[in-house]
Amino acid sequence: MPTQFSVLTLLRHGTIALMVPSAAMAHTDLSRFEDNIFTSAPEVVSCTLEDGTEASCYKITVNYLPEGLDIGPFCPVTIDDEGGLWDWDGENAKLYRIDKDFLTMLDELGYRFFDEDGNVHIVDNANTRPEADHACINVTADPDVTVTMLLPIDPKMAEDPEEIGTVGKVGVALDGVPVFADAPSVLDTGHMPALDLCGGHIDPGGWYHWHATATDVETVFETEGVDAHCHLEQDKTAQFGYAFDGYPMFGSAEEDGSKPEDLDTCNGHVGETSLGITYHYHASEDFPNLPPCLVGVQAQDNFITTASVGIGAPRGEDMGHAAGHEGTIGAGHMNTPPGFDEAAEKLGVTATELLQALISSGQDRPDLAVAAETLGVSEDALTEALPQPPRQ
Repeated sequence: MPTQFSVLTLLRHGTIALMVPSAAMAHTDLSRFEDNIFTSAPEVVSCTLEDGTEASCYKITVNYLPEGLDIGPFCPVTIDDEGGLWDWDGENAKLYRIDKDFLTMLDELGYRFFDEDGNVHIVDNANTRPEADHACINVTADPDVTVTMLLPIDPKMAEDPEEIGTVGKVGVALDGVPVFADAPSVLDTGHMPALDLCGGHIDPGGWYHWHATATDVETVFETEGVDAHCHLEQDKTAQFGYAFDGYPMFGSAEEDGSKPEDLDTCNGHVGETSLGITYHYHASEDFPNLPPCLVGVQAQDNFITTASVGIGAPRGEDMGHAAGHEGTIGAGHMNTPPGFDEAAEKLGVTATELLQALISSGQDRPDLAVAAETLGVSEDALTEALPQPPRQ
């Protein structure tokens, strides 16, 4: 099997057919999804891919949370309680259980998430701005919200893989739960949108989503030395879901239990699966254990919710207000940290546009020069307008 970029190159130029017949490349298969997760029967609809190609997509709609799925814990009430998970990317970076040891470590690094009595600063940022410099975010679920997604029926390889940035769209799990990339860093926002022990939490719009391959997250716990247990059945070989380009996502092992070989930069390759021989992604053994990029082309406007805020909500320039998530193409505004409304007004842009430019400007930290160019302002003007970082 060709290694690294050669698989993608062969696929793009059609020569992979010498090794894998095109008919053997798996299509999106709705029968793989769990029963009774859709609010209505899925539809086949005409859709336009992001490269302009006209295609057919499955249109699926799910509730804010699958029936019977237990979620939490997220934020601990006090430092003596145990909460969920957080992937800390500052000094001593790794995945942690949110407990006294972790919160005390953050305090020593200048990030205090609790008061003098040991009570953790918790905020529901769908409704309230954090008053503390550093708060743990625990959003309330909204049972009235539904999420509609588009999946290409016949996946199409892109000319080049598309990187997935902070809170970028990844796909949908077989339980109907949307999947997104890394949550915003505490180093950028000052606040911690805590994940539960399977790697999920609730968007400011009130719907639950994964930030990890939840059915293989305990492989990550073993790798990173985290004392935690996800209540979902763990299976390294099982299919977790479909990426938004239509290609399937599996756990960190092949169907026979062996370690995947010849993975490309998106952590995928062509090989035998329970769906047949097809291109597919594998979970990694560190967090977040999701593809860092997508090799296929997504459908335009492929993620919409009925929520009034958060990812996928209807567009609105004055609706977001607290530290939260990145917006998506055709999918509404994002919530913005304190001080961004004033900064945006100085720059003559919306707060959503400002935050989106900063998030999309760099993989790890905002690149102010890139963000300024995106916004059409000078770097000096952007630097002067931005709110000061949270006090440490």
